[in-house]
This record gives sequence, C-alpha cells and structure tokens, in this order.
Amino acid sequence: MSMTEWAAKARRGDDDAFARLADSCKERLYRIAFAYLRNEPDALEAVQETVCRAYMKIGKLKEPEYFLTWITRILLNYCADERKRRIRAGNELADYDAVVWDQGADPDLQAAITGLEPKYRRIVVLMYFEGYTLTEIARILEIPDGTVKTRLHKALSELRRHLGEGEWTHA
Repeated sequence: MSMTEWAAKARRGDDDAFARLADSCKERLYRIAFAYLRNEPDALEAVQETVCRAYMKIGKLKEPEYFLTWITRILLNYCADERKRRIRAGNELADYDAVVWDQGADPDLQAAITGLEPKYRRIVVLMYFEGYTLTEIARILEIPDGTVKTRLHKALSELRRHLGEGEWTHA
C-alpha cells in the first residue's frame, strides 16, 4: 500500500494506518528537527510533538498524497516556535534557522550555506539535504512555486560567489 493510500485511511480514522505513516517518516523528520534544534533530545521531542499534532489534525489533511509535505510543515512550524521561545528566554542564538552539520561535511560549504539568508537557506536544506522537490518545498513553506525557484536561484548564485564558480549542477 502506498503512502497516499495509508494517509487516506488515516484521514478516515484508521489508527494503524496513521502509525505506519508516522513510522515511515520519523527518520526524515528527525534529521530536519536536529538541523534546526541542534540537539538530540529536543529533536526527538519535536518529532514526538509533531506526530501528536498530526494525529490530532489528520482529519484536516485535504490531500492524502501530500501527507509528508503536510507533516513536515507541522514540524518546521514547531521548530521555529521552539527556537523563538528559546530566544525570548535568552537560551539561544538569534538565528533560529541555523543548521547543524555532520562532522564530515565540507567546512567551506557549511560556512557558505550558514551565511545565506534564512529564506534561502531553508530551500537549500530542504532540496539538497532532504530531497524535496520544488513543488513540495512550496507547499511546506506555503509560498508560490515561482518564489521557491527565485530563492533557489539567488541562493545558488550566492553560493557560487562565495565558493567560486567551480562546477555546479542543480535541479
């Protein structure tokens, strides 16, 4: 059974279908949460809270084929709210869209991506590190496809400028 079929069943109240959906996307949600929240306990809590919120609102999912996009948007909203809460409490850096990288990642690339404006950085991370399409990113961020394309173009231009021309390919 496809994710769309499971989502349709979950939307109709099938708890087993929802559990299968949640299990199928927890790893991806965790990677995104960890990138934004910077530590394992907070990332795990974000995933748990996201799954809980999605379960409570599954009946409001309009298009089952976009379940992953829908739940990712819930996660990003939770992470942004959590980071803002920490900033207000004085426990966090002001840039709530900073990204944590793997130890083996290229430090120049890390610096270049971290130096992007948050609206550009989000798109680069979602596309190149999480594998979302332009249309999925537009749905997640609730912006037009054209805006995603424009921001991606600007982000890649900025990265080229920072890293030198080199060989670049993109979708």
